Amino acid sequence: MKSYKLRNIFSGITAVALTMGFTACTGNFDKWNLDPAGATEAQRQVDNQAVGSPFSTMEYGVMPVGNNRGGSFQIVDILPGGQFGGYFANLKPAYGVGATHYSHYILPDGWVDEAYNFAYQDVMQNWNTIKKESEKEGGDRNALALATLVKVLGMSRLTDMYGPIPYSQFGSGSTYVAYDSQEDVYKSFFTELDEAINILQEFHNQDASAKLLANFDNVYGGDVARWLKFANTLRLRLALRISYANETLAKEEAQKSINAADNFMTQKEDAAKIGVSTGKNPFFEVTSDWQDLHMGASIDSYMNGYKDPRISTYFTARNGGCHGVRLGLTNINQAPYINTTSPAIFGEQDPVLWMSAAEGYFLRAEAKVRWNLGPESAQSLYENGIRLSFAEHSASGADAYINDASSKPADFVDASGNSNDCSARGTITIKWNDGASTEEKLERIITQKWIAIYPDGQEAWSEFRRTGYPKLFPTMSDQSGLGLQNLQIRRLRFPTSEYQNNADNMPGAISLLGGADNAKTQLWWDKKSH
Repeated sequence: MKSYKLRNIFSGITAVALTMGFTACTGNFDKWNLDPAGATEAQRQVDNQAVGSPFSTMEYGVMPVGNNRGGSFQIVDILPGGQFGGYFANLKPAYGVGATHYSHYILPDGWVDEAYNFAYQDVMQNWNTIKKESEKEGGDRNALALATLVKVLGMSRLTDMYGPIPYSQFGSGSTYVAYDSQEDVYKSFFTELDEAINILQEFHNQDASAKLLANFDNVYGGDVARWLKFANTLRLRLALRISYANETLAKEEAQKSINAADNFMTQKEDAAKIGVSTGKNPFFEVTSDWQDLHMGASIDSYMNGYKDPRISTYFTARNGGCHGVRLGLTNINQAPYINTTSPAIFGEQDPVLWMSAAEGYFLRAEAKVRWNLGPESAQSLYENGIRLSFAEHSASGADAYINDASSKPADFVDASGNSNDCSARGTITIKWNDGASTEEKLERIITQKWIAIYPDGQEAWSEFRRTGYPKLFPTMSDQSGLGLQNLQIRRLRFPTSEYQNNADNMPGAISLLGGADNAKTQLWWDKKSH
């Protein structure tokens, strides 16, 4: 990570507490929501800029993508989720926070603040701007519905990192805002998705060719039909997330998605990806340009063991193959790893994945196994998910892969020569077995979904915590002092800035968390025994 890559537009700005009330940040708020040319309010009303400009900012805040945001993306996504979810491992000797950090289950000041900054300053602030515009005479409720989908995606990622978050009272005018429980946040998500989907469906039914915010939408170019597929798939993702915490609600929400089966992602063009604008693809920057992180040992074990043809589209072969790195290296000599282990394959201008199209099939397969929802068999959905993933990555050999009943995850061999070898943790095979136990079916589905949704580390980490799958290698050096070697890291602690600027509400936040504010406390939906 280059120091100049860290986000500069918000440097020195306090975190959530001082951005909650619009009156407390009026000077900067105007600047954040205007384009670089400095459009006036009158100009912003032309061509829907009044909602379009903040909408674009929201999209680029879900994951910090854009010019000079590679370092922030690294802190928000790759170093936590990318490592905790098994896709990547650090090989950089030290960062500005020192030589011990997320790779060692240490949660440094500064790093734990970064995701909050983007979620509230880019996503929530701008959603409130769009909401205010929609409430004016002649305001556009359709644009607000579209923005709500972006908000739910962005804030679901945030709550899945931390647990309780300020949500329902955001924008109320109060400088210091109380936290909502994660259960209440999820219930709000479902309510908001219902309303947004209904509004957008009505808009689409009136004119199927009509675009919405086409000049500002960097994901689907205003294509409402594709947004509806995304929204319905997102609802099923969130429903399954809470399946161990509130199965009744989870099944109800999943049924809504299954009932709208025509609105699922089913082809590679449905995948949600955001362009990098004037910046670079952050995976390219972090793994190829900077060489800070390379392929993780866990995905090495699974993809090499399965002889997965997609591996050559995910990672660059070095030293005779695609080789990973164990999580938690200490006293790092970086050179052997750079020369022998695999960076990710991304073009400098490749868009960044929000949601793989294949994920929808795996979500439906799980809903079928759990609750027998939908007309298609779990096997058909599972196999179609694999086929679509192969198509998304232009890989051949899907049918042979699907019918492989013998390949298992491989033992990890440290190609760097540093003898960090490790026996495989997983034993699950690929081919569907309709006579298997429910738990074996779930492991098979989640494992193949994990491979398919790469490189979305945040989602991979959330699903690992929820289900225990796939079976990932833990850090080699747990320095948390919490005994996380087997349990592995469960959450990020609340930002330091919140204790400084929102101190009155932090006891309530910790009470809602239900445990100490540390990496061991499990989130509300993290209920399965591991």
